[in-house]
Amino acid sequence: MSVRERRLRVRRRDEIPRGQARMNPKAMEYLGIKDKVEIVVGGKKRYIFRALALDSVPENEIWCNTDELKELGVADNTIAAARAPLATVGAL
Repeated sequence: MSVRERRLRVRRRDEIPRGQARMNPKAMEYLGIKDKVEIVVGGKKRYIFRALALDSVPENEIWCNTDELKELGVADNTIAAARAPLATVGAL
């Protein structure tokens, strides 16, 4: 079983609640994401968010809460690998 992942842009958005991420429904379907998405920044930092589909999100982007990304040290427009979580350890 291979894990599907894709490099997407992480964008900061004030209207997104903490702990949640908004993704394009087509990207969620391709990656096999049902309710949670794992974002890996720089191959080191791993974060898990609750994923919700939103048609207005471009297919190559993930939208997350601005303040939460600042606290995690993730800049706007960062390229990160997105995939369905490998394990449920540390899930929000």
